[in-house]
Amino acid sequence: MTATTTATTVNAVLRTAPAPPAEAAAYFRASLAFHTDVSDVAAAMSAEDGAGFVLLDCRSTESWDQGHVPGAVHLPTARIPGQAGQLLDPAVPVVTYCWGPGCDGATRAALALAELGYPVKEMRGGFEYWVREGFAYETRQGPVRPAADPLTVPVDAADCGC
Repeated sequence: MTATTTATTVNAVLRTAPAPPAEAAAYFRASLAFHTDVSDVAAAMSAEDGAGFVLLDCRSTESWDQGHVPGAVHLPTARIPGQAGQLLDPAVPVVTYCWGPGCDGATRAALALAELGYPVKEMRGGFEYWVREGFAYETRQGPVRPAADPLTVPVDAADCGC
């Protein structure tokens, strides 16, 4: 490394400078308008006054039968244009989920709902992280309560501090 080389030219994190704080705030505010996570969904769904949204599983029937979030509505993405009006109130926000973070199914479902005029967010992590964080789920055979994956949940599962 030469004397004129700086840390920002070799450091992949800082090679592109961070956005100015006002731009960063706008970006992260917008991100929260489009996304939520499984822990926040679980907490909202267990609140005494209700969640205030509909949780929508957009996966296939086979995937739904394998496991789904209790209280979720099942509506595969391909059926949204024809059936959303029968199952969902356009005044109630919808939170979509699919298998996991490596799947764009929830994004495609959210897009289809937004194009129909529904207020919508996507649940990051999907069903995979719902299960990995140890939240109960239902299968065709009945309810399941998995042990939490210690790599996905905080030491104090009730409050990660974020």
